[in-house]
Amino acid sequence: MGPSLSFLFALMRIRILFFAAYRERMGTGELLLELPEPATVGELLHAIRSLGEPFLYLPGAPVVAVNRRFASLQTALQDEDEVALVPPMAGG
Repeated sequence: MGPSLSFLFALMRIRILFFAAYRERMGTGELLLELPEPATVGELLHAIRSLGEPFLYLPGAPVVAVNRRFASLQTALQDEDEVALVPPMAGG
């Protein structure tokens, strides 16, 4: 019997928050995902979309905040980070 995969890579837990139209479309305001370390925001978005409908709705580059600071797709994630996805706001 081979070694457990958990010994081959470390996992980090990420809390994802969906706001406004994303929350309505996803049917939830929060999601917890585990990703192998290291991972970026872009890789997290790919993992979310891989869950299928309704998560395929997310655009390629949504507005993202990691621990309440705006972030890019290249931002590195750490275990227990909180990632907020905020849809574009219409203003006037």
